[in-house]
Amino acid sequence: MSRVAGVDLGGTNITAVLLNGDDEIVDRERRKTPEGGPEAVVAQIVKAVAKLDKEPRAIGVGAPGPIRDGVVMTAPNLVGWQEPFDLAGALRDALDLPVGVDNDATVGALGEWTAGAGRGASCLLGAWIGTGVGGGLVLDGRPYRGAFGGAGEFGHMIVHRGGALCGCGRRGCVEAYAGRAALEGAAVTAAQAGRPTAMLEIQERLGKRRMTSAVWATALEEGDALARRLFGDAIDALGCGLSAVINLLDLDTVVLGGGLAEKLGEDFVEAVAEATRPRVLTGADERRFLLAELGDDAGAIGAAALAREALG
Repeated sequence: MSRVAGVDLGGTNITAVLLNGDDEIVDRERRKTPEGGPEAVVAQIVKAVAKLDKEPRAIGVGAPGPIRDGVVMTAPNLVGWQEPFDLAGALRDALDLPVGVDNDATVGALGEWTAGAGRGASCLLGAWIGTGVGGGLVLDGRPYRGAFGGAGEFGHMIVHRGGALCGCGRRGCVEAYAGRAALEGAAVTAAQAGRPTAMLEIQERLGKRRMTSAVWATALEEGDALARRLFGDAIDALGCGLSAVINLLDLDTVVLGGGLAEKLGEDFVEAVAEATRPRVLTGADERRFLLAELGDDAGAIGAAALAREALG
């Protein structure tokens, strides 16, 4: 197989990796994501790819937001992206190479299916539990994008009608209970209302400006009652959402990744599995719940798989 490049386009950084014919990362380049809009991002991706040790034969990109035929429809985490933008077309013109572009959560799932925990799966959901909650699907060995490029938005499944307010403006989404930003907001509100908790003290002790995954891990380990209650709600929301996806699609594998999942590890995965299994109709004992293996490289490796697809 030929050398290809995978690019993970995030709100803070752009990471480009070069994979050899054995799908091994042989070089990488990281640059800050510019705030000058789509054209500035294209220029930065071109510079990152040019810095790689050798020229790839094709590139793939994982980008935030819904993607249709290489067009980024909306990108709320990227500054200056007010209108849909043909990212694939712009990069093809700039690099004169085949280009594939897909949603970042989808390519993360594809990366874990290609070279990570999800190897060998037939129907897989990658659920990313971090600041928010994202998801990507690989069904029958192919990334599933849906009719409008929005498939896999696991974090915005409604699990409590009229429930907690989500960042998307709706109520009761999985993300409103299980995303780190939502958990932090609930913890701060409860602390200000006088609920006993050491969460803010732990945050200060660890020298964190936010309630990071490390703060939550420490609070849970130390038995903080508020942290345990909020995290119990998060696990329940994840179990509700995952069981609905499983009952609809009959998945054989769920891979859990993102900052919170990776910090809390196998205990977190087992807790989510235990919350999910009683709610599914078939195959509960055979279904695999796995911790993601690739960490921050999942998106770039999945994007490289897009590049191979673009080669034909």
